[in-house]
Amino acid sequence: MIQPVIRKRRSTIETGSARKAFTTASRIPHFFRRTAARPATGLLVLSSVFLVALGCSTSDSDAKDPGSGGHGDKDTSLYRLTAADTTGLARAVFAGGCFWCEETAFEGVPGVHAAISGFAGGPEKNPTYEEVSSGKTGHTESVLVTYDPREISYQRLLEIFWVNHDPLTADRQFCDRGHQYRPAIFPQTAEQDSLAHASVAWAEAHLQVPGKIMTEITPGASFWPAENYHQDFWKKDPARYTSYRRGCGRDARLHELWGDLATGHP
Repeated sequence: MIQPVIRKRRSTIETGSARKAFTTASRIPHFFRRTAARPATGLLVLSSVFLVALGCSTSDSDAKDPGSGGHGDKDTSLYRLTAADTTGLARAVFAGGCFWCEETAFEGVPGVHAAISGFAGGPEKNPTYEEVSSGKTGHTESVLVTYDPREISYQRLLEIFWVNHDPLTADRQFCDRGHQYRPAIFPQTAEQDSLAHASVAWAEAHLQVPGKIMTEITPGASFWPAENYHQDFWKKDPARYTSYRRGCGRDARLHELWGDLATGHP
């Protein structure tokens, strides 16, 4: 049986990793730049490249609230949601590429109370999006799912996670490349850790494409929420979100990997 890749922490960071870009053409992932150079594809491909170049990021004017700086555009209520809960809710943390897309996989699922975009897997406390997107902090884009275990099990959340990411790639998800896009499960309890390892067999049994599972299982990682403008981005700018997701080829690849189990997006 294929074994998952389990890393407690990486000591080195891949350099030269592509980050999501908004305006600079040179930041478009290499394979999209190469595709854009083909004359037969014309303006249609160039348009698709531009939409993908927008990526899971925003312009400077979108990113900063007037008069705020540093961590000023992070909603303090998000910290309360990510703190230890005493009302019967549990926490699960997953990394499957662009957190805009990962949010949509869990929001609206019965038993899920919230899905928050953020970062996990690195040593630095409360990093900003700009810091993480450099690929040097050790974090990866992640989502925190708060859920009621009386209504939905962690096992079911794991299944949703598996069919909404590509477990056969390391330091990359779809069109996004870099250490900050590595796929991972971050168990928050010993029970979650055991279930996460057991779920690898489920993933192997349902994958439609052969290959080695590269998704990390790293217990105990802290989660830090991303800035406000990243939260529920698919609701704030649905046209931009849809253009990015389609241009990135996310759903086509998910269907290739998981067949009818691929859930797509709202």
